[in-house]
Amino acid sequence: MAVKKVLQYGEKTLREPSKEVHKVSRKITDLVQDLLDTMYAKNGVGLAAPQIGVNLRVFVIDVSTNEEPLKPFVFINPKIIKKSGAIACDEGCLSFPEAFTKAKRYKYVMVKALDANGRPFVMEAFDGSLLARAIQHENDHLDGILFIDRCANRFEAENVLKENNLPPLDPEKLINDPEIDKELEQDSADD
Repeated sequence: MAVKKVLQYGEKTLREPSKEVHKVSRKITDLVQDLLDTMYAKNGVGLAAPQIGVNLRVFVIDVSTNEEPLKPFVFINPKIIKKSGAIACDEGCLSFPEAFTKAKRYKYVMVKALDANGRPFVMEAFDGSLLARAIQHENDHLDGILFIDRCANRFEAENVLKENNLPPLDPEKLINDPEIDKELEQDSADD
C-alpha cells in the first residue's frame, strides 16, 4: 500500500478516542498494510491508526530484532483484559521524534483482539518486555492517551519536550494510576 505521514505531537487527532471497527473490510486490510508499511519505513516498533490520521481501533506491532525475520502482529478492537506488576522504562514514539522519557507501564498484560482476517485471539506479554510495553503504548493511542501522559517524572518529560521543540505537557492529561505507583514503590523498597 503506502507509507503515510505520521502525525506529530500537538495535532488534535492524536487526542481523540478511536471508533470500533465493525467489519474487517478491504478498507481495514488496506489500513493495516499502510500501518505496517509506515511503521517499517520509520523504523518503529508499533503504530496506531490515529497516528496516521485514522481514528479507528487498529494498531500494529513488530518487536523482532535485526537478526530475526519480521513478525508483525495486528490488533483490531483490542481490549486489555488482565494486567499486573509495574515497570518504568524509557519510551519513545514516532509522533515524538527523538523524544524519550520514562513511562510507567504494567509488566504483564493479556489482550484480546481481532487479527487482520477478523479472527479473535488472545495474547499475553510478560516481564515488562518490549511487547508488553508496546501493546499498552499503542492501545493508549486508541484512547487519545500519549506516553508522556504516563511519564514517571513530569519535570524530566517537560525538559525532553522543550529540548525537542515540542508542545509542553498538558497537566490535565497526566494519568494517575495508584496501582502502578504502589507496585513501583514496593519494587524500590525491595531493592
